[in-house]
Amino acid sequence: MSNMVLRLSEEETELLRRIAEREHRSMHDVALSAVRDRLTERQRRREQVIATFDTEHAELLTRLAQ
Repeated sequence: MSNMVLRLSEEETELLRRIAEREHRSMHDVALSAVRDRLTERQRRREQVIATFDTEHAELLTRLAQ
């Protein structure tokens, strides 16, 4: 496991604190969930772009593979 420091503005810290309070979670857990959600979303979009490219350009990919 790696460690890192997350520097937030006072406004960002206050917002994070309010979210954590509302959800009965720690600020750490809320921040970690946000990072994980972002990474998961990026991976999903990447896979979607690749699948779309594969579908739209199947003939070209087949010719290139020959």
